[in-house]
Amino acid sequence: MRPVFAQAFCRFRLYTPSRRLQNWSVDTQTIVILDFGSQYTQLIARRIREQNVFSVVLPCTAPLAAIQAYHPAGLVLSGGPSSVYDADAPAADPRVLELGVPTLGVCYGLHFIVHHMGGRVRSAAKREYGHAEVTIEDPSTPLFAGLPSSIQVWMSHGDEAEQLPQGFHRIAVTSNALAGIANEEKKIWAVQFHPEVHHTPLGPQLISNFLKICDARGDWTPARFIESTVASVREKVGAGHVICGLSGGVDSSVAAVLVHKAIGDRLTCIFVNNGVLRKNEFESVQKHLRDKLGLNIVAVDSSERFLSKLAGVTEPEKKRKIIGNEFIAVFDDEANRIAQKSGGVDWLVQGTLYPDVIESSSVKGPSQTIKSHHNVGGLPERMKLKLIEPLRDLFKDEVRRIGRDLGMPEDILGRQPFPGPGLAVRILGEVTPERVALLQSADEIVVSEIKAAGLYNKIWQSFAVLLPVMSVGVMGDQRTYAYTCAIRAVHSEDGMTADWVELPAELLKRISGRIVNEVRGINRVVYDITSKPPGTIEWE
Repeated sequence: MRPVFAQAFCRFRLYTPSRRLQNWSVDTQTIVILDFGSQYTQLIARRIREQNVFSVVLPCTAPLAAIQAYHPAGLVLSGGPSSVYDADAPAADPRVLELGVPTLGVCYGLHFIVHHMGGRVRSAAKREYGHAEVTIEDPSTPLFAGLPSSIQVWMSHGDEAEQLPQGFHRIAVTSNALAGIANEEKKIWAVQFHPEVHHTPLGPQLISNFLKICDARGDWTPARFIESTVASVREKVGAGHVICGLSGGVDSSVAAVLVHKAIGDRLTCIFVNNGVLRKNEFESVQKHLRDKLGLNIVAVDSSERFLSKLAGVTEPEKKRKIIGNEFIAVFDDEANRIAQKSGGVDWLVQGTLYPDVIESSSVKGPSQTIKSHHNVGGLPERMKLKLIEPLRDLFKDEVRRIGRDLGMPEDILGRQPFPGPGLAVRILGEVTPERVALLQSADEIVVSEIKAAGLYNKIWQSFAVLLPVMSVGVMGDQRTYAYTCAIRAVHSEDGMTADWVELPAELLKRISGRIVNEVRGINRVVYDITSKPPGTIEWE
């Protein structure tokens, strides 16, 4: 769980970080990825970072100057769902192809290169989707260095390059279509398949080859990130005071420790009980982060205030916005009190992560917005605070690595993700104190049994959901009429995609038995076996 700011202000431009402190510096070697709308774009960033090279995703509509500001060592053009010849097809500034840096097109990226450099793209006679075998025709090209003559890949396209631009040649094919092109003189390569997905087993080697073409150093490590971030915070903040919205989750905790390392006691963390935390969370978070991390925490119990605002509300996005707006109001009150005591507060720390940024941005070209995220966007102008988002370029596993290098305890770093709006988005329908109490008890049973089975740290998320469904049951020869509880457990790398976990039947039996026997008001338990996509991890 991270602070729930600005639900209503979630539209922003990734490449114009107004009032935000950035971690990136000119000496950071960067691969810039232009997003044309593929749901796999974030995987390209991950595969590059796995080789200790920093990468950043920008909308394909990013101005050329914004791309050049990163002094990119290389450029990747992502896939996308559109056809490049459509009138409303997402398009980058064609001058990106003239930057002179090594460039790799992926799927739609190949079509963009062909289309804008004088070739021709057409609708394919046979769509390719799924596993395919690619034959490498030009093993001398450095993109395919060390790869066998035939590789298994993942395809997802309905168009194909019919005519190549001048200076390009074919480097790979499938039985149906062209699969790779190159213009070594211009340092441009493109493949029709997706090297970033697990279904292309040798994809990491291909990406490694591209990074070698870019002369990437592979020196973007947790230690270097911590050093540069701490220095950046110190420089920007100066002698100022900073506040942080703290939840006790991994993201806000690591963000707070990073900033605390930079400025010490000039950081004050505010922890708000919004009434939809997990059972005993309000007390345990304070104890953990004060005793183990030495952070200065102001704890505010506003549960009644939040729950009164949520009364009668059933629509998921409205719940999120109510919690976000109310959080702003509570946080603003506390920030003003702190400012009066400290002589002023200039900066606000948020635990925004890169998946939040990617999922919440929706301009012409980038991935479709799935749902609003609590950390992404601006603050009300009346707060007049500049943002420090030290983790906004990181994925969850990278945040945990940073935390370990900071010496943070594993019982904090190992916590599973928890949604910003808390249990409000795990209670389908109206959020009431009674229903919150039911879910808190059921969820505690799920978590405790998952931990007892030794699975907690092997699962991305495991939790309970309270459904607005009541059914007849029988207990002690008496009829019951009570709620249904759903159990959700998923595997994921970063929350962008997920597969449901095949929990052992005996474990499910224990969880179900405990819930219906110990939580008065629930008489039926079901297990969610939906992956993401088509579903999402959270039910709302």
